[in-house]
Amino acid sequence: MPGTPDTSSATSSDASETPSEALPRTASLSALPPRFRAVPYVYARHPQAVAAGDLSAGANCQLYAYAFLAHHGLHVPPLRSSDLWADNAATVTVAEPEPLDLLLFDGGPRPGLDEGYAAHIAVHLGPDRVLHLCHEVGLPAIWTYGDFAARPRYARLLGIKRCRAIPEHNGALA
Repeated sequence: MPGTPDTSSATSSDASETPSEALPRTASLSALPPRFRAVPYVYARHPQAVAAGDLSAGANCQLYAYAFLAHHGLHVPPLRSSDLWADNAATVTVAEPEPLDLLLFDGGPRPGLDEGYAAHIAVHLGPDRVLHLCHEVGLPAIWTYGDFAARPRYARLLGIKRCRAIPEHNGALA
């Protein structure tokens, strides 16, 4: 159901299947590492306020997304959304998302504010699957792009940012 976290029950998978192969197909929170499944939304826990990756007492959308990327070896400086949007050192803007790209959603331009100010940050998992943490749900959720478009505060996909330095790894998303 849109707007609610995917709470599909965990299913066992073939031991030879890698988590990255399972995640886009199932698009289930149960495919995520346990530390990313039940993180409460806490506005005050953002990258400038707590240690990188510290989800122990909750997180905002930025802290959660950055911790998820760090789990996969991708590091983003503790940037606010408008700074992330303007950043060209650690990230690059791309036209089409790939898994582990950052997505910035907002309700449209806000006169007098920098582009990207207060944008919601999420992580593209695969075709029409977006992982994020928001106040509305209160816990991590996997939504479709349509779920975002249906909400005025997230109706616009401002853009897509990809980490510049992508280390070699096995491609695992979980």
